Amino acid sequence: MTATTPGATPVHFKLVVDADDPHAQADFCAAALHYEVEDNSALVARLLETGALARTDTVESHGRPAFRDLVAVRHPDDPWDEQRGTGLGRRVLFQRVPEPKTGKNRLHLDLHPGEGRRAQEVVRLEGLGAKVLRQISEPSGGWVVMADPEGNEFCVC
Repeated sequence: MTATTPGATPVHFKLVVDADDPHAQADFCAAALHYEVEDNSALVARLLETGALARTDTVESHGRPAFRDLVAVRHPDDPWDEQRGTGLGRRVLFQRVPEPKTGKNRLHLDLHPGEGRRAQEVVRLEGLGAKVLRQISEPSGGWVVMADPEGNEFCVC
């Protein structure tokens, strides 16, 4: 089997993270990654006008109407759909779920701030609400395992 099929279009994807408070998590992630919180307010307004979305399914976020249970962040340099406010490139989507986080992540982000900047980045992320879980130093390298405000693990390499 080959890794790619000649002529095949690569599959677009986004990373989805379950959250208790998707908007708070999106704000943290946007600040941590220097991404932008998506502005879906025009789409939300259209869906409310047509009755396709109930007002109870919305919240106000950053002074504009937003989906209550979903919000994404996107890379600021990637293309996006202006009518929907949805990124068309690198994205992380946060979705509200009823159950709390109960165990270790099976998938996590590794943040690479650049040579010699790990300690500075850890301090910055702590200022945003992250916590250091442990520091790893191995012959192959070092990194810091951290948790976001809801306890999802990520690493600063």
